[in-house]
Amino acid sequence: MISGKQCVKALIKTDFEINSQKGSQIILVRQLPKTGLSVPNHKELDRGTLRALIRQAGLTVNEFIALL
Repeated sequence: MISGKQCVKALIKTDFEINSQKGSQIILVRQLPKTGLSVPNHKELDRGTLRALIRQAGLTVNEFIALL
């Protein structure tokens, strides 16, 4: 499984930046195309949550795995 921190590190490689953190939610933003994501800072991300984050980031699962 993938942790929230691992997910954030991979998304930063695709031009996302950490905007803020509220509780256990890490807020990421990207300027072009304008996108915002809220990543739970958990030890293990649920499969459905991870898949939704990958989709919202505009990536395929294979592209995301290559970033890890």
